[in-house]
Amino acid sequence: MADRTRIIEGTWNCTSCDTRDILARHRSCPNCNNPREETGKESEFDFGEVDAATGKSRREGVTDEKALSAANAGADWFCDYCSASNRGDTPICRNCRAERSSTSRALSEGHEEPIEPSAPPPSRAVAAPGSGRKWLYVGLGVLALFGTCMVWGSRSHGVTGQVTRTEWTRTIFRETFQRVSREGWRSDLSVRSPRMPVNGTGEVAGVENIRSCFPRQRGTRQVADGTERVCTTKTRREQCGTTEKCTRQKMANGYMKETCRDEPKYCSKSYQDCDTRTRYRSEPVFDVSCTYDTYVWNQVDSKVESDHDCAPRWPQLTPGSLDRLRREEKYAVRIGYDDDGAKEHLHEPKNEAEFLAWKKGQSVPLQVNNFGSTTIMAGDAVR
Repeated sequence: MADRTRIIEGTWNCTSCDTRDILARHRSCPNCNNPREETGKESEFDFGEVDAATGKSRREGVTDEKALSAANAGADWFCDYCSASNRGDTPICRNCRAERSSTSRALSEGHEEPIEPSAPPPSRAVAAPGSGRKWLYVGLGVLALFGTCMVWGSRSHGVTGQVTRTEWTRTIFRETFQRVSREGWRSDLSVRSPRMPVNGTGEVAGVENIRSCFPRQRGTRQVADGTERVCTTKTRREQCGTTEKCTRQKMANGYMKETCRDEPKYCSKSYQDCDTRTRYRSEPVFDVSCTYDTYVWNQVDSKVESDHDCAPRWPQLTPGSLDRLRREEKYAVRIGYDDDGAKEHLHEPKNEAEFLAWKKGQSVPLQVNNFGSTTIMAGDAVR
């Protein structure tokens, strides 16, 4: 569609008598007759409110020939002698009759961008000005405090501790190779003779005496059962009319040229996206379940022994011909030290050889940080 053009007249304020909202067509104040000048913001014009959705001025456009002639006269210029404003197409100052010179100042034309339509804001509390920046400073402060704490906590100092006690616990389990009954799917079972262990190794569980077989549901499967129509709701953007959009150009003489045009408007529209698909139903799958005999290791006995400040030893447990022994061991070394009070560090050696290296009364160099975490030092190595 064709562009629609209007001329909007601005207003100015007299700084001599404080008369306000004087139409731009008046180059002198109607109240005190003071000529409009560039100083005092007298040539900064107010063009009123603008519609936020379209960018269109809420003021009426001018239609009289004198106003339109003034608007099209070009940029205003200011007299070098009396500073009064003059029409751009007049060579002589209307106030003091001085001629326009090459040094005479003129207003500059400018453009205002159109205002894009905006959705109404959601209903929510409006944050106070600067609140986002305030929370940014709070977050940075918390991070700085956390970093300071981490640096402080990682600082360490050396102390000398002493082994106050060594402890050990050893457990021995006796397991036997026993015949048991199990259930399984017939298709997975294959008869195999068991083999008994020798010195606790070399056993084969075996599968024998398969019996008591009966059909039972093992699972389900999906079977095609015709077709079905499946629809999904989707959205797409479609043109739903037009919306007016306006741009403005200041004419540097108290008037503004507004150009409006109709542009397509788009809306979201829901529609059904449908397709024909294969429909499936679940059907049970049956198999034959059977009872059978096999052999497994079962724990039948255990024995625990523990002591402190001595060499570790294993409890005594005698295995049978179909038995095997399983062993577990746990060690602890308690180191006392003084660091603003009596404290203790617990060290857990991984094996007997490491445990035997510790003796009651032995001095131990320790590194303690400000968080209380303790590390055992041995020369330049950490133990």
